[in-house]
Amino acid sequence: MTTTGTFYRQAVETGTKIFATAPMIDWSDRAYRVFARQLTKNALLFTEMIVADAILRGNRDRLLGFDVVEQPVALQLGGNSPEKLAEAARIGEGFGYAEINLNVGCPSDRVQSGTFGACLMREPDLVAECVAAMKAAVAIPVTVKCRIGVDDQDPEVALRDLVSKVKAAGTDAVWVHARKAWLQGLSPKENRDIPPLDYGLVRRLKAENPNLFIGLNGGLHTLSQAVEEMDGLDGVMLGRAAYQDSGVLTGVDELFPHPLMGGQPSGIPSSPQDRPADYWEAVRDAMMAYAAEVSARGGRVAHVTRHMIGLFQRFPGARRYRQILSADATKPGAGPEVIAAAFAAVLSARAQAETGTEAAE
Repeated sequence: MTTTGTFYRQAVETGTKIFATAPMIDWSDRAYRVFARQLTKNALLFTEMIVADAILRGNRDRLLGFDVVEQPVALQLGGNSPEKLAEAARIGEGFGYAEINLNVGCPSDRVQSGTFGACLMREPDLVAECVAAMKAAVAIPVTVKCRIGVDDQDPEVALRDLVSKVKAAGTDAVWVHARKAWLQGLSPKENRDIPPLDYGLVRRLKAENPNLFIGLNGGLHTLSQAVEEMDGLDGVMLGRAAYQDSGVLTGVDELFPHPLMGGQPSGIPSSPQDRPADYWEAVRDAMMAYAAEVSARGGRVAHVTRHMIGLFQRFPGARRYRQILSADATKPGAGPEVIAAAFAAVLSARAQAETGTEAAE
């Protein structure tokens, strides 16, 4: 097994591409990552952003605990203090994360009030100090996820300046959300859609930094689009597309190698609809077992099933599947059997559609 940092270097040297799921606040939690791992063994999974101060002061087991099945998983940190970020990174490494990533892209009111996230695009020297401090504190890779600029910045200048400085500080990779962030005038939701994408700038940045891993994020909806747009780049990161239509993840392993183990993908992804029943039964059984563990820890099955609602897009029985997970899983006393019932709605509808015994949804 290689380290993530070694693989980032190998990816650049060999032209091997990495696929990652994006860090998404309130979405990329432990339960989502366990679910995503049932659909792809090869993706690099990211946590949602966790503020360094919370790690230093809060319940670390609750904030940082994860299941070994999630690996490889990267911990994304938020903050602007080199000392606090270094200590949080050290703690994260102790929990077993494969990578520490610094958020330099989130435009939410929360990060603006703390002057971190996308606000740090204005302070590339401070970002470099943070990266250097974290690199000195841990042996695992330290990476950066950023925007191309904020507000009235010229992205051609702002992005290059940031990347130049974090590269000098020793970052192992830069993941670029190829939009500006507008800190005034747009909501976080609008910041994900309204500012125009500039994939060309990210490609030019990579051409100017051939020895640095640079991955693309933002506006990617399908694997085929991701493969097309990452031409000349080192990897791609999908967020909402892989969450809201999570069947997308079932094609990852046929296109991308495992970030730590390598391997030879076939290069021909099959659609979720082509997966046999026993594939889905294995996903069902794994998630039922995980839901039982969550319940045993005092959690609710709905904490698990809320991440699964987008799985069977365009499948017969999908509407009933969503209804069961949305309604029945939230009822008092709901258990893992809700997952079994939801999957049965799809598997039986598909079998009926294939045999022509009943009209599909």
